[in-house]
Amino acid sequence: MSYIPVDPDVKKEMLEAVGAGSVDDLFAPIPPELSDRAFELPEPLSEQEVYGLLAELSDRTGDACCSFVGAGAYDHYIPAAVHSLVNRGEFYTAYTPYQPEVSQGTLTATFEFQTYVVSLTGMDVANASMYDGATAVAEAVLMAMRITKGRAKALVAANVHPEYAETIDTYLRYLPDAGAVSVPFGADGLVDVGEVTGASNDDVACLVVQYPNFFGLVSEPLAELADAVHAAGALLIVVTNPMALTVLTPPGDFGADIVVGEGQPFGIPISAGGPGLGFFATTMDNVRQMPGRLVGRTTDADGRPAYALVLQTREQHIRREKATSNICSNHALMATAFAVYASLMGESGLKALGRLNLSKAAYARERIAALDGYELVFAGPVFNEFVVRCPGDAAELRARCRETGVDPGLPLGRFYPDMADCLLVAVTEKRAKGDIDRLVEALGKQNR
Repeated sequence: MSYIPVDPDVKKEMLEAVGAGSVDDLFAPIPPELSDRAFELPEPLSEQEVYGLLAELSDRTGDACCSFVGAGAYDHYIPAAVHSLVNRGEFYTAYTPYQPEVSQGTLTATFEFQTYVVSLTGMDVANASMYDGATAVAEAVLMAMRITKGRAKALVAANVHPEYAETIDTYLRYLPDAGAVSVPFGADGLVDVGEVTGASNDDVACLVVQYPNFFGLVSEPLAELADAVHAAGALLIVVTNPMALTVLTPPGDFGADIVVGEGQPFGIPISAGGPGLGFFATTMDNVRQMPGRLVGRTTDADGRPAYALVLQTREQHIRREKATSNICSNHALMATAFAVYASLMGESGLKALGRLNLSKAAYARERIAALDGYELVFAGPVFNEFVVRCPGDAAELRARCRETGVDPGLPLGRFYPDMADCLLVAVTEKRAKGDIDRLVEALGKQNR
């Protein structure tokens, strides 16, 4: 099923071309005895419901798995218009827009992407995208080290996505005196301000925290953490989920210096792991240390609005030793998908979607917590996902559930050995009430 972009003006023009005053006129020649018949048709469905019905009808083998896995890649519904628009040739095959006179469409879309990122994060400026969330946070750490002039250590909260933490380690491994120091989380799943204060010293460039954190918790004390690291002369880097920011206070309001994350939830399919989209936002004071490129709005020779690359602090454009990043490309097509998705949803649509994700996760959390043998590991408020302690090894339980057509979540023993009996369960708007009830039933059967 494809999106067909026919607006009222185009429809009117088409009708005039065939001499019809309305769509009904097209069917006037049909005899009344044929056109007035009552058809036993079902009620109309939304686009998402139609896709769901077609997927259900196509699953003749019954092998399709209802997934509740998240952990940084989320199964959100993508309107057909996103695919239709980003696959237009002028976007799909476009390369770096070095020549603004022939790249206004691409530059405009990228500028809109930057604008959405700034609005969501509460920061001053955003760049023209990066590869993915993991490399964006690693680049943020390097940026913090440049800003703090030689400080070589990064504090990384242990409840930041473990693979993001691994990426930071990879970036810092061979830099002189550089390294990451893990900051433990407490029994509530949140970073302890006292731990951060105690670990901060003259060699610490930044603290990296996640909001919501890897466990889905949204109550990280960002304002207090910002005060603690700023008092030590360091920066606060916040990793975030753009979908969560539709309902949560922006990190910039808490004093964040750099905000990064993975843009996949906004119109980008999971696609077996990629491509993703890294977004990167900071304050205007630090803009010249920001990696990548920045699209700005100006005017052309005739005074009309125009767009151009206004900041390019990469090794392709300036002396290598002065470059802020050696990443040589951005994910412009994915940034366009992000911008198209945000434009289609609009502010009210995004807020409604965020609340829907909140309510569905709350329903699943409540139902699972009521099962014998299961308990919530953390009590605080969450967005999208939450941690459940299971009766036994979570990886084995997951394997059994998958045999029934339900993937209940991500076993956490892979990243946290002391949480081998825990599942990270993610719920998005695509999981209907029946899907959640099916999850609860599958989990309940494993404890009988």
